[in-house]
Amino acid sequence: MNMGMEDVLVVEAGSVLTQDQLTHDHLFQGLWGDTRTTCRALILDVTNYNNRNNFTSRFLESSMLYWWPETRVVAVGGKAHVEDILLHHSLRNTVQALYLAIQDLALHTPPPQGNLCTRLMLLTWSAGTVSDRVWVYQRCLYCNKGEADVQLINVWNLTSVAQNTDNVFTDGVQNLMGHRLRVVSVPHFPYMDYDWRSRTRNNRVTPRDSLDVRLINTFSTTLNFTFEIHAEPDRSFGDEKDGIFTGMIGQLQREETDFTTIVAPTPGRLKVVEYLRGYPADMMVITSLKPALLPAHLALIRPFSGALWMAMVMSVVAWGVILWLLQRAWWWVAGGRRVWFNTALLYGWGALLDQPPSVPSINTSGRVLVGWWLVFCLVITTGFRSSLIAHLTVQGRSRTLDTFQDLVRQDSWRWATEPWLYKGAAYEYFSKHPDPVVNQIYQGMEVFVADEALQKVSQGGFSLIDFKIYVSVIVASRYTDVTGNTPFYISNNGISIFAASGWAIRKGAPFYLRFIQLVSRLEDAGIINYWTEKVIVRRVKENREAAALEPRADLRKFNQDESQEVALGLHHLQGAYYLLLLGLGIAFLTLLGENLAHFRSSPQERP
Repeated sequence: MNMGMEDVLVVEAGSVLTQDQLTHDHLFQGLWGDTRTTCRALILDVTNYNNRNNFTSRFLESSMLYWWPETRVVAVGGKAHVEDILLHHSLRNTVQALYLAIQDLALHTPPPQGNLCTRLMLLTWSAGTVSDRVWVYQRCLYCNKGEADVQLINVWNLTSVAQNTDNVFTDGVQNLMGHRLRVVSVPHFPYMDYDWRSRTRNNRVTPRDSLDVRLINTFSTTLNFTFEIHAEPDRSFGDEKDGIFTGMIGQLQREETDFTTIVAPTPGRLKVVEYLRGYPADMMVITSLKPALLPAHLALIRPFSGALWMAMVMSVVAWGVILWLLQRAWWWVAGGRRVWFNTALLYGWGALLDQPPSVPSINTSGRVLVGWWLVFCLVITTGFRSSLIAHLTVQGRSRTLDTFQDLVRQDSWRWATEPWLYKGAAYEYFSKHPDPVVNQIYQGMEVFVADEALQKVSQGGFSLIDFKIYVSVIVASRYTDVTGNTPFYISNNGISIFAASGWAIRKGAPFYLRFIQLVSRLEDAGIINYWTEKVIVRRVKENREAAALEPRADLRKFNQDESQEVALGLHHLQGAYYLLLLGLGIAFLTLLGENLAHFRSSPQERP
């Protein structure tokens, strides 16, 4: 029924529980499924409550009230069942729950006048005895040394018009009173880290300085709770099978823990947990060897691309053919000196080398064609000289690998990621992505731990696909010298496999909204970004001091200083000598061919 702006649904618990599952689902969809409902309340008549035929308890369990901590619950009944109702397991997450207890209560039909609240307060009509006092009890989540308890907050006199309702409903969870929260974690620096060897028998670990640890400490101080961090035994974020999750998400689904450290949101996970967006998602990048120096003997052909070289060769041949045809046509009409095809072809080639032979044209049209060819040669040779000087003085490097397309285009190239990473959201991204390039990456993906993968990267022909901040810390800590030189190249173009990173919180956790408020304030103030930078710098410094790393001599070959002046030497111009040797070889083979042809054509001249 509708009472002004209020929508009221009245049901009888016993009749609901005797219906089939479809009726249950329809009812509870009406209770919780309307997204337009911003304020929900559940009013329970427990005057006939008894432990033997407890329809109320079964109704509360079936309604999954523990998923809706902000729902206000008001129960009306006798004083004997206050703790049975307010400390019921189904109300374990309910923030605001009241019990209106009336002594010697025998309820009859309430008066029809007044609004809903007035009718509830006047439920004191009895068959022979009338009580004008109502004891108001409140469920407090954490007031009993961090555990739930029942408190008497007021005694109302129904014969009095004004009632004190100031402390009836609180403003949500502000103080957890030292309540102990259980946190499950997978190490993923800089967000979360701990020493795996410090695990106790129940997988409890001692965390190291990281972003999530700083956030948890800040939250615990502000909300007054304690916590213990446990390692996920399989180092699994959470994989789904038939609606059941493993790893950290599975522990939340079974309510074995309160919240997790960094984890990525997926559609499946969001059905069973609440999600707290904590910080921008780290991008996935490709780590490869730095671009190697290109072979010096190819410096002579590097100024032009292969397509341009092919166009030049075709242009020389085409121009020679056209010039020969023009001169041939003029000779056929006017007679005179003939122009041979090899003469026209060699002139075109000589003009490109700035050493043209005598002009072969015998008429005006031929001279016009030669003139435009000389202009073409001037442009081409000027561009080649300037580009050649640049390539000789600054030796080129191979192309960087910045995208998945770059990886799959390489011949006989391999790539890998870490075993703990290739689970959950990352695995879903690669295995379900419709892009054929991503599918090819998925098909060829290998699994190695970071250090082993980087060793393979250093040997060439191999790349590591990992999160940018995580792999950057490893490279800076172990594979970078004091001047900042490293043999590895981390791609600039990252791949975002999910929108954000944060914490997963068990469904219905009463502190969820307070966590959202706190993380929003820290993010708006820039504290999260500041902490992230500080944690990374501190960890890199600690790692380098612990390893006493000084690989400068080993890394020098990967980091040649290009700012110094370069004096051209034999190494730079070796291509010219190779070209000279090639020309000598071709001339020698030509000479042999000429002698052989002459020998076969003049057998009578042989001695």
